[in-house]
Amino acid sequence: MHARVEHLDCRVLTIPTDAPEADGTIAWDKTTMVLVTARSGDTTGLGWTYGPSACATLIRGLFPPLVVGSDAMSVPRTWGELVRAARNDTRPGVVGYAISAVDTALWDLKARLLGLSIVDLFGAARDDVPVYGSGGFTTYDDERTTEQLSHWAIEQRIPRVKIKIGESWGSRLGRDRHRIRLARKVIGDDTELFVDANGGYAVKQAVRLMREVSDARVTWFEEPVSSDDLHGLALIRGMVDADVAAGEYGSDVQYFERMCAAGAVDCLQVRATRAGGYSAWFRAAAVAAGHGLQVSGHCAPHLHAPVAAATQNLRHLEWFHDHVRIESMLFDGTLDPTDGTITPDRTRTGNGLTIREDVAGQYEQH
Repeated sequence: MHARVEHLDCRVLTIPTDAPEADGTIAWDKTTMVLVTARSGDTTGLGWTYGPSACATLIRGLFPPLVVGSDAMSVPRTWGELVRAARNDTRPGVVGYAISAVDTALWDLKARLLGLSIVDLFGAARDDVPVYGSGGFTTYDDERTTEQLSHWAIEQRIPRVKIKIGESWGSRLGRDRHRIRLARKVIGDDTELFVDANGGYAVKQAVRLMREVSDARVTWFEEPVSSDDLHGLALIRGMVDADVAAGEYGSDVQYFERMCAAGAVDCLQVRATRAGGYSAWFRAAAVAAGHGLQVSGHCAPHLHAPVAAATQNLRHLEWFHDHVRIESMLFDGTLDPTDGTITPDRTRTGNGLTIREDVAGQYEQH
C-alpha cells in the first residue's frame, strides 16, 4: 500500500486533578496532555504524551518537514529521522516526549490505513493485558486511600494495587509505615501490594522500611532511590524480598541497557510516552529480554495497551488513576480493568479510540 502523511498537528490539553495529589517528592494539581494527529487522506492517527506544553512547540516547529510527505508505511524510517533531527536539542526530556507522541500517532495511522488494530499490526502475543491499580497519593487521608483501594481490589477485583510512599523526612517515615499497613488491611490477603517511593529514600532507609513492614508483604518496590542511582538500586534489590523496579525515565536504548546490565531491577519499567513511542518500546523490551527480565508499562494505559498485548516479556501495565480518568473523559473506546486485565478491541482499527471533541475543547490551551 502506498500512502503519504499529509498533515501533522497537535493540541495541548490541561486537566485539573480531582483532588490534591503528591508522591514522596513532588506535588501537582493538573496534568497536561499533548495530543497529536497525523493524517493521510481521510484517515487520521492519534498519539499523545503527558508532558509540558513545550512539546507542542517542537512538534509544530521541528517535525512537520520530516513527517509531512513521508511514507505512512515506513514509521521506523521516520522515527530515525526524528531522533537524528533532535540531536542538538538533547533527546531526554521534552524532545523525547515529543518524539513519543508523533511516533505513536504514526503507528496508529498506519494501522488504520491498513484496516488493522495496532495489536494485529504488531502481532499479538496475548489477548489480555494484566494491570495494577495505581494511585494512593501521599496527599490522601485514610478515608480517601481506603475508598480508592477498595474500588480496585474489591469492586473491580484487580489483584494488584500500588500506593505512593517516600515521605522520608523527619517523622513522615512513620506515616509511610502506617499507609503501607493500612493498604494491606484494606485489600486483604490475596491482593498484591506495590509501593512507589519516586526516589524518596536513601539506600538504608529503603531497606529498613521494607524490613519494618515485612508483615504487609510488599511485592513491588518502585524507585526506592533515584533511578539514576543504579548501584543503590542494585544494593536494595539484594537486600529486600520485594521486586525492585525502575525505568520510567528511560529515554533511549542505552539507558535501559545500563540499568539492566547493572543488575538494578527485577522488572524494567518502560514508558512509551517518554522513551520514544512504540518504536522505542520494542527496543527496550528486547534489552530486558536479553537480560532475562520482563517489562512493565508505565502510565498512559490506553496508549500502552496495544503494544503491551504485542510484547512477549510483559509483566503488567499501570492502571494509573490520573491517566485513566483523563483518557476515559477524552476518548470513546476505553477499556475495562475488571478482574485485573484489559482486552484491546481488535475489531476496531488502530488503538480503537476516538476523540470526544466536546470534552477535549473544554481543556484545550490556545
